[in-house]
Amino acid sequence: MTPAILSLSGLTLTDDERAFFKEADPAGYILFGRNIETREQLRALTDSLRDLHGRDDLLISIDQEGGRVARMKPPEWEAYPAGSAFAALYDIAPASAIQAVRANAQLLAMDLAEVGITVDYTPLLDMPQEGAHDVIGDRALGTDPMQVAALGRAVLDGLSRHGVVGCIKHMPGHGRALVDSHKDLPTVTASAEELEHDIAPFAKLADVPMAMTAHIRFTAWDADHPATQSEFVIDKIIRQRIGFSGLLLTDDIDMQALGGTIPERSEKAIAAGCDLVLNCWGKMDDMIGTVNVLPAITDETRMRLDSAMKGAGTISDETPRAEILAQRDSLLALVGEAA
Repeated sequence: MTPAILSLSGLTLTDDERAFFKEADPAGYILFGRNIETREQLRALTDSLRDLHGRDDLLISIDQEGGRVARMKPPEWEAYPAGSAFAALYDIAPASAIQAVRANAQLLAMDLAEVGITVDYTPLLDMPQEGAHDVIGDRALGTDPMQVAALGRAVLDGLSRHGVVGCIKHMPGHGRALVDSHKDLPTVTASAEELEHDIAPFAKLADVPMAMTAHIRFTAWDADHPATQSEFVIDKIIRQRIGFSGLLLTDDIDMQALGGTIPERSEKAIAAGCDLVLNCWGKMDDMIGTVNVLPAITDETRMRLDSAMKGAGTISDETPRAEILAQRDSLLALVGEAA
Protein backbone atom coordinates (compact mmCIF):
# COMPACT_ATOMS: atom_id res chain seq x y z
CA MET A 1 0.00 0.00 0.00
CA THR A 2 1.21 3.50 -0.88
CA PRO A 3 1.07 6.05 2.00
CA ALA A 4 -0.99 8.53 -0.02
CA ILE A 5 -4.55 9.69 -0.51
CA LEU A 6 -5.06 10.27 -4.22
CA SER A 7 -7.74 11.97 -6.30
CA LEU A 8 -9.69 11.47 -9.51
CA SER A 9 -10.10 13.54 -12.64
CA GLY A 10 -13.85 13.31 -13.18
CA LEU A 11 -17.24 11.76 -12.46
CA THR A 12 -16.14 8.18 -13.19
CA LEU A 13 -12.88 6.27 -13.12
CA THR A 14 -11.00 6.34 -16.41
CA ASP A 15 -9.33 3.17 -17.67
CA ASP A 16 -5.91 4.69 -16.93
CA GLU A 17 -6.94 5.62 -13.39
CA ARG A 18 -8.38 2.19 -12.75
CA ALA A 19 -5.15 0.46 -13.82
CA PHE A 20 -2.91 2.90 -11.95
CA PHE A 21 -4.91 2.88 -8.70
CA LYS A 22 -5.09 -0.92 -8.72
CA GLU A 23 -1.31 -1.17 -8.91
CA ALA A 24 -0.48 1.76 -6.61
CA ASP A 25 -2.99 0.67 -3.93
CA PRO A 26 -3.21 4.07 -2.18
CA ALA A 27 -4.40 4.35 1.41
CA GLY A 28 -7.47 6.19 0.18
CA TYR A 29 -9.04 8.88 -1.99
CA ILE A 30 -10.31 12.44 -1.73
CA LEU A 31 -13.24 13.78 -3.77
CA PHE A 32 -13.93 17.28 -5.11
CA GLY A 33 -16.63 19.10 -7.03
CA ARG A 34 -15.25 17.75 -10.30
CA ASN A 35 -16.14 14.24 -9.07
CA ILE A 36 -19.67 15.07 -7.93
CA GLU A 37 -22.92 15.47 -9.88
CA THR A 38 -25.80 13.45 -8.38
CA ARG A 39 -26.35 11.06 -5.47
CA GLU A 40 -26.60 8.08 -7.81
CA GLN A 41 -23.45 9.02 -9.74
CA LEU A 42 -21.44 9.66 -6.57
CA ARG A 43 -22.51 6.40 -4.95
CA ALA A 44 -21.56 4.52 -8.11
CA LEU A 45 -18.13 6.20 -8.06
CA THR A 46 -17.39 5.33 -4.44
CA ASP A 47 -18.64 1.77 -4.99
CA SER A 48 -16.27 1.43 -7.93
CA LEU A 49 -13.34 2.47 -5.70
CA ARG A 50 -14.30 -0.07 -3.04
CA ASP A 51 -14.70 -2.79 -5.65
CA LEU A 52 -11.30 -1.94 -7.12
CA HIS A 53 -9.54 -2.58 -3.80
CA GLY A 54 -11.91 -5.02 -2.14
CA ARG A 55 -11.99 -2.93 1.05
CA ASP A 56 -15.36 -2.05 2.56
CA ASP A 57 -13.65 0.34 5.00
CA LEU A 58 -11.73 2.15 2.24
CA LEU A 59 -10.82 5.73 3.18
CA ILE A 60 -12.92 7.84 0.81
CA SER A 61 -12.79 11.44 1.97
CA ILE A 62 -14.10 14.94 1.33
CA ASP A 63 -14.00 18.51 2.63
CA GLN A 64 -17.63 19.00 3.63
CA GLU A 65 -17.50 21.49 6.49
CA GLY A 66 -20.51 23.65 5.69
CA GLY A 67 -20.47 27.33 4.83
CA ARG A 68 -18.03 28.17 2.04
CA VAL A 69 -16.24 24.82 2.19
CA ALA A 70 -18.65 22.29 0.70
CA ARG A 71 -18.03 20.01 -2.26
CA MET A 72 -21.57 18.54 -2.25
CA LYS A 73 -23.81 21.53 -2.98
CA PRO A 74 -27.45 22.54 -3.42
CA PRO A 75 -29.76 21.80 -5.04
CA GLU A 76 -28.72 18.15 -4.86
CA TRP A 77 -27.69 18.46 -1.22
CA GLU A 78 -28.63 20.70 1.67
CA ALA A 79 -26.52 23.75 2.53
CA TYR A 80 -25.00 23.70 6.01
CA PRO A 81 -23.99 26.58 8.29
CA ALA A 82 -20.36 27.53 8.83
CA GLY A 83 -18.62 27.02 12.16
CA SER A 84 -19.21 30.63 13.17
CA ALA A 85 -22.95 29.92 13.59
CA PHE A 86 -22.21 27.51 16.41
CA ALA A 87 -19.58 29.79 17.90
CA ALA A 88 -22.19 32.56 18.11
CA LEU A 89 -24.66 30.23 19.81
CA TYR A 90 -21.99 29.10 22.26
CA ASP A 91 -21.61 32.71 23.41
CA ILE A 92 -25.17 32.69 24.78
CA ALA A 93 -25.89 29.00 25.40
CA PRO A 94 -22.87 26.65 25.43
CA ALA A 95 -24.86 23.44 26.00
CA SER A 96 -27.26 24.31 23.18
CA ALA A 97 -24.33 25.03 20.84
CA ILE A 98 -22.82 21.63 21.58
CA GLN A 99 -26.16 19.93 20.88
CA ALA A 100 -26.65 21.93 17.69
CA VAL A 101 -23.20 21.28 16.24
CA ARG A 102 -23.49 17.57 17.06
CA ALA A 103 -26.85 17.41 15.27
CA ASN A 104 -25.44 19.33 12.31
CA ALA A 105 -22.52 16.90 12.03
CA GLN A 106 -24.88 13.95 12.15
CA LEU A 107 -26.88 15.42 9.29
CA LEU A 108 -23.66 15.89 7.32
CA ALA A 109 -22.73 12.28 8.02
CA MET A 110 -26.08 11.08 6.74
CA ASP A 111 -25.41 12.79 3.42
CA LEU A 112 -21.90 11.36 3.22
CA ALA A 113 -22.78 7.81 4.26
CA GLU A 114 -25.57 7.67 1.69
CA VAL A 115 -23.03 8.18 -1.11
CA GLY A 116 -20.32 5.96 0.36
CA ILE A 117 -17.96 8.59 1.80
CA THR A 118 -16.24 7.46 4.99
CA VAL A 119 -14.09 10.45 6.11
CA ASP A 120 -14.88 14.15 6.44
CA TYR A 121 -12.04 16.67 6.91
CA THR A 122 -13.67 18.51 9.78
CA PRO A 123 -13.68 19.92 12.46
CA LEU A 124 -11.28 22.84 12.32
CA LEU A 125 -9.63 23.51 15.67
CA ASP A 126 -7.87 26.62 14.34
CA MET A 127 -8.49 29.83 16.32
CA PRO A 128 -8.18 33.01 14.22
CA GLN A 129 -6.18 35.90 15.64
CA GLU A 130 -6.98 39.54 14.95
CA GLY A 131 -5.36 40.64 11.69
CA ALA A 132 -4.94 37.10 10.35
CA HIS A 133 -5.88 36.11 6.81
CA ASP A 134 -9.54 35.19 6.32
CA VAL A 135 -8.77 31.71 4.98
CA ILE A 136 -10.02 30.37 8.33
CA GLY A 137 -12.41 33.21 9.21
CA ASP A 138 -16.01 32.07 9.65
CA ARG A 139 -15.00 28.43 9.39
CA ALA A 140 -13.69 28.58 12.98
CA LEU A 141 -15.56 27.31 16.01
CA GLY A 142 -14.33 30.19 18.14
CA THR A 143 -11.24 31.74 19.67
CA ASP A 144 -11.34 30.15 23.14
CA PRO A 145 -9.51 26.79 23.38
CA MET A 146 -12.07 25.18 25.71
CA GLN A 147 -14.96 26.24 23.47
CA VAL A 148 -13.27 25.05 20.29
CA ALA A 149 -12.37 21.71 21.85
CA ALA A 150 -15.90 21.18 23.16
CA LEU A 151 -17.54 21.99 19.83
CA GLY A 152 -14.92 19.99 17.93
CA ARG A 153 -15.54 16.93 20.10
CA ALA A 154 -19.28 17.25 19.43
CA VAL A 155 -18.66 17.41 15.66
CA LEU A 156 -16.65 14.18 15.80
CA ASP A 157 -19.38 12.53 17.87
CA GLY A 158 -22.09 13.61 15.46
CA LEU A 159 -20.19 12.30 12.43
CA SER A 160 -19.47 8.97 14.12
CA ARG A 161 -23.15 8.40 14.93
CA HIS A 162 -23.71 7.81 11.24
CA GLY A 163 -20.48 5.97 10.50
CA VAL A 164 -18.27 8.82 9.24
CA VAL A 165 -14.77 9.45 10.62
CA GLY A 166 -13.81 13.06 11.32
CA CYS A 167 -10.34 14.56 10.96
CA ILE A 168 -9.19 17.52 13.08
CA LYS A 169 -7.23 20.25 11.33
CA HIS A 170 -4.89 22.09 10.81
CA MET A 171 -2.38 20.91 13.39
CA PRO A 172 -0.61 22.64 15.14
CA GLY A 173 -2.84 25.63 14.26
CA HIS A 174 -3.63 27.85 11.26
CA GLY A 175 -5.21 30.78 13.10
CA ARG A 176 -2.22 33.17 12.98
CA ALA A 177 -1.48 32.84 9.25
CA LEU A 178 -1.22 36.23 7.53
CA VAL A 179 -1.40 34.74 4.03
CA ASP A 180 -3.42 31.93 2.45
CA SER A 181 -1.32 28.75 2.40
CA HIS A 182 -3.05 27.76 -0.86
CA LYS A 183 -1.07 30.60 -2.46
CA ASP A 184 2.00 31.27 -0.30
CA LEU A 185 3.89 29.98 2.75
CA PRO A 186 2.68 31.68 5.95
CA THR A 187 5.38 32.42 8.52
CA VAL A 188 4.25 32.72 12.13
CA THR A 189 6.68 34.52 14.43
CA ALA A 190 4.76 34.06 17.69
CA SER A 191 6.75 32.79 20.66
CA ALA A 192 6.53 29.23 21.91
CA GLU A 193 4.59 30.55 24.90
CA GLU A 194 2.06 32.30 22.66
CA LEU A 195 1.68 29.17 20.55
CA GLU A 196 0.51 27.24 23.62
CA HIS A 197 -2.84 28.97 23.02
CA ASP A 198 -2.99 27.64 19.45
CA ILE A 199 -2.21 24.03 20.30
CA ALA A 200 -4.50 23.86 23.34
CA PRO A 201 -7.65 22.55 21.56
CA PHE A 202 -5.57 19.99 19.68
CA ALA A 203 -4.09 18.77 22.95
CA LYS A 204 -7.58 18.39 24.43
CA LEU A 205 -8.58 16.21 21.46
CA ALA A 206 -5.26 14.38 21.16
CA ASP A 207 -7.02 11.02 21.48
CA VAL A 208 -8.87 11.35 18.15
CA PRO A 209 -7.91 8.90 15.38
CA MET A 210 -7.08 11.31 12.53
CA ALA A 211 -5.54 14.77 12.06
CA MET A 212 -4.24 17.01 9.26
CA THR A 213 -1.14 19.20 9.32
CA ALA A 214 -0.75 22.90 8.49
CA HIS A 215 1.57 24.19 5.74
CA ILE A 216 2.88 26.94 8.03
CA ARG A 217 6.40 27.81 9.18
CA PHE A 218 6.62 28.50 12.93
CA THR A 219 9.89 30.27 13.66
CA ALA A 220 9.73 29.42 17.36
CA TRP A 221 9.90 25.73 16.50
CA ASP A 222 11.55 25.39 13.09
CA ALA A 223 12.52 28.49 11.11
CA ASP A 224 13.49 26.48 8.03
CA HIS A 225 10.57 24.14 7.35
CA PRO A 226 6.76 24.29 7.26
CA ALA A 227 5.12 22.08 9.88
CA THR A 228 4.14 19.47 7.28
CA GLN A 229 7.81 18.90 6.41
CA SER A 230 9.36 19.57 9.83
CA GLU A 231 10.62 16.57 11.76
CA PHE A 232 10.85 18.76 14.86
CA VAL A 233 7.26 20.00 14.67
CA ILE A 234 5.82 16.56 13.93
CA ASP A 235 7.82 14.74 16.61
CA LYS A 236 8.32 17.29 19.37
CA ILE A 237 5.13 19.35 19.01
CA ILE A 238 2.45 17.16 17.41
CA ARG A 239 3.44 13.75 18.73
CA GLN A 240 4.97 14.74 22.08
CA ARG A 241 3.70 18.14 23.23
CA ILE A 242 0.17 17.79 21.84
CA GLY A 243 0.23 14.04 22.45
CA PHE A 244 -1.40 13.00 19.17
CA SER A 245 -0.71 9.36 18.31
CA GLY A 246 -3.25 8.83 15.53
CA LEU A 247 -3.10 8.94 11.73
CA LEU A 248 -1.41 12.16 10.57
CA LEU A 249 -2.22 13.43 7.06
CA THR A 250 -0.65 16.33 5.22
CA ASP A 251 -2.82 19.19 4.05
CA ASP A 252 -3.10 19.26 0.25
CA ILE A 253 0.46 18.68 -0.93
CA ASP A 254 -0.26 20.72 -4.09
CA MET A 255 -0.72 24.00 -2.21
CA GLN A 256 1.72 26.76 -3.08
CA ALA A 257 2.96 27.10 0.48
CA LEU A 258 5.32 24.25 -0.38
CA GLY A 259 8.20 24.34 -2.84
CA GLY A 260 9.58 21.73 -5.23
CA THR A 261 7.79 19.17 -7.37
CA ILE A 262 4.79 17.28 -6.01
CA PRO A 263 6.83 14.07 -5.58
CA GLU A 264 9.59 16.02 -3.79
CA ARG A 265 7.09 17.66 -1.45
CA SER A 266 5.50 14.30 -0.72
CA GLU A 267 8.80 12.59 -0.03
CA LYS A 268 9.81 15.32 2.43
CA ALA A 269 6.50 15.11 4.30
CA ILE A 270 6.73 11.35 4.78
CA ALA A 271 10.40 11.62 5.79
CA ALA A 272 9.47 14.25 8.39
CA GLY A 273 6.97 11.91 10.01
CA CYS A 274 3.58 12.37 8.32
CA ASP A 275 1.73 9.09 7.85
CA LEU A 276 -0.05 9.90 4.58
CA VAL A 277 0.30 12.47 1.80
CA LEU A 278 -2.87 14.15 0.52
CA ASN A 279 -2.73 14.70 -3.25
CA CYS A 280 -5.78 16.64 -4.43
CA TRP A 281 -5.58 17.59 -8.10
CA GLY A 282 -5.90 14.25 -9.87
CA LYS A 283 -2.96 14.92 -12.19
CA MET A 284 -1.71 11.56 -13.36
CA ASP A 285 1.94 12.59 -13.86
CA ASP A 286 2.14 13.97 -10.32
CA MET A 287 0.48 10.92 -8.82
CA ILE A 288 2.72 8.51 -10.70
CA GLY A 289 5.81 10.47 -9.65
CA THR A 290 4.66 10.53 -6.04
CA VAL A 291 3.96 6.80 -5.91
CA ASN A 292 7.37 6.11 -7.43
CA VAL A 293 9.30 8.04 -4.74
CA LEU A 294 7.31 7.09 -1.64
CA PRO A 295 8.23 4.05 0.42
CA ALA A 296 5.64 1.40 1.15
CA ILE A 297 3.35 2.16 4.05
CA THR A 298 4.92 1.25 7.40
CA ASP A 299 3.39 -1.23 9.81
CA GLU A 300 2.82 1.61 12.30
CA THR A 301 0.98 3.74 9.77
CA ARG A 302 -1.10 0.76 8.64
CA MET A 303 -2.14 0.14 12.24
CA ARG A 304 -3.09 3.81 12.65
CA LEU A 305 -5.08 3.68 9.41
CA ASP A 306 -6.91 0.52 10.43
CA SER A 307 -7.65 1.98 13.86
CA ALA A 308 -8.94 5.26 12.41
CA MET A 309 -11.27 3.47 10.01
CA LYS A 310 -12.60 0.97 12.55
CA GLY A 311 -15.88 2.84 13.07
CA ALA A 312 -16.49 3.72 9.42
CA GLY A 313 -19.90 2.61 8.22
CA THR A 314 -21.26 1.78 11.68
CA ILE A 315 -24.50 3.62 12.44
CA SER A 316 -25.19 3.94 16.17
CA ASP A 317 -28.13 6.38 16.12
CA GLU A 318 -31.25 5.69 14.04
CA THR A 319 -33.02 8.96 14.90
CA PRO A 320 -34.94 10.17 11.79
CA ARG A 321 -33.30 12.94 9.81
CA ALA A 322 -36.30 15.26 10.14
CA GLU A 323 -36.09 15.06 13.92
CA ILE A 324 -32.37 15.86 14.00
CA LEU A 325 -32.84 18.72 11.54
CA ALA A 326 -35.64 20.21 13.63
CA GLN A 327 -33.50 20.02 16.75
CA ARG A 328 -30.57 21.75 15.07
CA ASP A 329 -32.65 24.52 13.57
CA SER A 330 -34.58 25.20 16.75
CA LEU A 331 -31.29 25.68 18.60
CA LEU A 332 -29.69 27.82 15.89
CA ALA A 333 -32.83 29.96 15.81
CA LEU A 334 -31.78 31.28 19.21
CA VAL A 335 -29.26 33.41 17.30
CA GLY A 336 -31.01 33.41 13.93
CA GLU A 337 -28.42 31.16 12.28
CA ALA A 338 -30.46 28.29 10.85
CA ALA A 339 -29.36 27.23 7.36
